[in-house]
Amino acid sequence: MKLHGNARLSPKGRLLLCRRVLEEGWSLARAAEAAGVSERTASKWVGRYRADGEHGLVDRSCAPAHVPGRTDEARVELIATLRRLRMTGAEIAECLGMALSTCRGS
Repeated sequence: MKLHGNARLSPKGRLLLCRRVLEEGWSLARAAEAAGVSERTASKWVGRYRADGEHGLVDRSCAPAHVPGRTDEARVELIATLRRLRMTGAEIAECLGMALSTCRGS
């Protein structure tokens, strides 16, 4: 598991925080202070623990689930085919009537 670079708590630390609040009766403020995080962060972890158990305490991806403006797969495959024919990004963009940035590649 890759831990977020700025994460103050590991999943074990998050679990300890949640157990202190839910099982040991610590106040959210006291548990947050002991863990070195804000009450808002502590509240977030307790909420995720309540909803998903220990699985909710791992870092989540921040990548969007849906990208509405994404180029459709058929068009991407067509661009790749034209690239294999050694056409430049500018030529592909002109041929397909697309923006150059879409056809340029990496």
